[in-house]
Amino acid sequence: MTRRVGTTFTEVTRVRCAPEVLFDLSLSIDAHLDSMRRSHERAVAGVTSGTIGLGESVTWRARHFGVMWTMTSQITALERPRGFVDEQVRGPFRVFRHEHRFERDGDVTVMTDTVTLRSPLLGVIVEPLLLRPYMERLIRTRNAVLVRKAAPASGGRAA
Repeated sequence: MTRRVGTTFTEVTRVRCAPEVLFDLSLSIDAHLDSMRRSHERAVAGVTSGTIGLGESVTWRARHFGVMWTMTSQITALERPRGFVDEQVRGPFRVFRHEHRFERDGDVTVMTDTVTLRSPLLGVIVEPLLLRPYMERLIRTRNAVLVRKAAPASGGRAA
């Protein structure tokens, strides 16, 4: 029997700011909530405001696909300002891992998000057709908010 590993995608965003700025914003519960207003996302347990750190967790509650979902994520690796990893420890996915990387390229920071997910049911069908495109849009939306917050000197636009 072949074991399915899920789906992985990468989103790359370039911003005119220091890596530390994007790193800190990416760990901000408040910035995340700002970026997920459309899904009425709330932090309901664990670290619910401010900055989350290594070993800490947050429980999110949000509406996606017309259903309320609850997911607890934990910061499982952190190396400031190079990157960190958050992973689902309880929630709707069989696997959810989000790796955040920040690299300086001249006066620009390259922010790379690599998301690996695996859904519990009907994943072979649901992941590529529905879940992956939906999650890619969520990450792009989140990153657009981070860009606006990180790069006011460049008009809040990606580089």
